[in-house]
Amino acid sequence: MEYTFDFAKVNGKVPMIEFLDSLSIKERAKIFVCIDKLIELKNSGIQPKENLSKHLEDGIFELRGSFENRISRSFYFYESEKKIIFTHGFLKKEQKTPKNEIKKAKSIRKILRGEK
Repeated sequence: MEYTFDFAKVNGKVPMIEFLDSLSIKERAKIFVCIDKLIELKNSGIQPKENLSKHLEDGIFELRGSFENRISRSFYFYESEKKIIFTHGFLKKEQKTPKNEIKKAKSIRKILRGEK
């Protein structure tokens, strides 16, 4: 069985799609290239390097993308052994990933898993 991915749907909305819609077509394409690269590496049994993907905390990871003059982060977690769920994304304005973005990813994961 190979790795697959999906976008989280919360309260009728898909935060990752909303983020992608805020980007230019070129930037959107770059994020999908990063997603494809992540899936390809995982399916090959190769651990992605930190410049592509990094574990943040508590099973939340960030997919790292960079454009000409902006940096994006897209959050994801593993729902089952080989299913990656992307929660949302944002454009980075500071060096460190903001805690509230990590909290948002955890909150979306909790909602999807039906946890309180």
